[in-house]
Amino acid sequence: MSDASRTLPGPGAAPTGRRGPDRDRRTAAPSHGFLARAAAVTAALTVAGAVLGLVRDQTFAHVFGADTDTDAFLVAWTVPEVAATLLIEDGLALVLVPAFSLAAVRRSGPAALVHQGGPDRRTPAADPVRALVAATLPRLALALTALAALLVVAAPALVGLLAPGLPRPGLAVDCTRLTATCALTFGLAGYCSAALRGHGRFLAPATIYVAYNTGIIAVLLAFGARWGVRAAAAGVAAGGCLMVAAQVPPLWRGMRRTARPGTRWRTPRAARSATGERAPKERTGALRLAMVAPVIVFALARQFQTLIERHLAAPLPAGAISHLNYAQKVAQMPMVLSLMLCTVTFPVVARALAAGETERARRRVEGDLLVAGAIVLLGTAVVIGCAPQIVELLFQRGAFGPADTAATAAVMRVYAMGLLAQTMVGVLVRSYFSAARPTWYPAATMLACLVVTAAAGAWAAPAWGARGIAAANALGIAVGALALFAGTGRRSVGLPRRRVGGELLKLAAAGAGATGACWWCAARFTGPAAAITAGSLAALLCFLLLARAARVRGFAPLALLRLLSRPLTRRLRNAR
Repeated sequence: MSDASRTLPGPGAAPTGRRGPDRDRRTAAPSHGFLARAAAVTAALTVAGAVLGLVRDQTFAHVFGADTDTDAFLVAWTVPEVAATLLIEDGLALVLVPAFSLAAVRRSGPAALVHQGGPDRRTPAADPVRALVAATLPRLALALTALAALLVVAAPALVGLLAPGLPRPGLAVDCTRLTATCALTFGLAGYCSAALRGHGRFLAPATIYVAYNTGIIAVLLAFGARWGVRAAAAGVAAGGCLMVAAQVPPLWRGMRRTARPGTRWRTPRAARSATGERAPKERTGALRLAMVAPVIVFALARQFQTLIERHLAAPLPAGAISHLNYAQKVAQMPMVLSLMLCTVTFPVVARALAAGETERARRRVEGDLLVAGAIVLLGTAVVIGCAPQIVELLFQRGAFGPADTAATAAVMRVYAMGLLAQTMVGVLVRSYFSAARPTWYPAATMLACLVVTAAAGAWAAPAWGARGIAAANALGIAVGALALFAGTGRRSVGLPRRRVGGELLKLAAAGAGATGACWWCAARFTGPAAAITAGSLAALLCFLLLARAARVRGFAPLALLRLLSRPLTRRLRNAR
């Protein structure tokens, strides 16, 4: 695509004149090859982290099963779940990735010299990246420390609010106080991830869940027999520290390398004292007040769906919260994989909108939505068709028996019905917040779907138990996805809704056919591994054939192979 060769003029760029080679290299839009490699690395490390997460859950299920102790820990698990969404995945990322992307563009421009007193007296201006860090990181660290301390003190009230009538509230309070440390560690990890991604570095942020799950597994194996489920809560605290430790060294090296060679920058405080300028700090103040509030409300509203599930499942028979937890973790894996490309392209969209290139941002978001939709629908087909076999293979051992497998598989199939909507929300919300200007529409949308989830769950839980709660979750997120899709015309990048909606409907039809093929093939085998393998292959083949027959726009199964083989073809051509 021709966009790969364009440059993104930052706010500090010269308006006219020829760009030097150094500037072209630092501000050019990333190529398809770079995005594909970055997405592949991110996906591979995310899969590794997810596999370790499954090992963590398998170890937890094998040692503790699904009983009142596990329910008590999973209530405390709400804290890291909310913190991950708010501080790593949605909240801070949606605010800071555009901010760091813009700061990186400004930093890569010509050295900004501020005149002082005359044409011959000039002093170096403040480094935009360091100015952003100096204005945001200390306040953020202080606020997160206070929040962690508040969670420790308010743990009894929090447990009573989340799960009234829990059989062992004292154990849940102990676990909540141990997991409260993630309010600080997850926030620092999310800050480092946003800064690295804003500078086009994706390796270290992709390793955080590998480090996190490694810490939990290590503490669980070392102290599980002695501490019980409290060992898992202590592992959350240790894993959060490892997430930060994995990113600080590359962030420090990257921030020192990013500056244009030969550029003389002052620290923000020294630059302001030399020039009397206070603009950098005031600009970041606008970031704090105007951008953070709608993003925080959106992230909290989305995560509160899980809190509603915990609240509605607490009065149900023992193990209901555990069944919901295991089912959700497995069912959401296709969604996590489908959003890996969006994680890589989010800074690209942010830079394009900052440069006023709305058309390029629109094409990027449209392509991301169709690709992510295809991936998640294929994964949904496998999850629904092979649900009992997946749960049996992953969890059925030790205290986790066949009854737990059947209950978890039934809930997982219902959860999977909302995976496409979850993916659409993840893709579309990035386009709303990429422009680095405040918009309350996504937050209002998620609050509305939160009301739908709560009302539907309160009605369905007494009749259908955990499956009714999962159905309410799918219904609520579907309402949010449709609202975000309907509002993208005026409030976001302006997607052609009729065309994109038609392509998504074609993909959904292909996914439905793939689900039937997977279910039928998986039922022909008795062993879970063989059933999952056969069902997955049948789903893949059926999905590709149906999508091809439906003439989905831009659907070409061999496009990825052509993209990956392009560097080899180019090398062979150069050799000839």
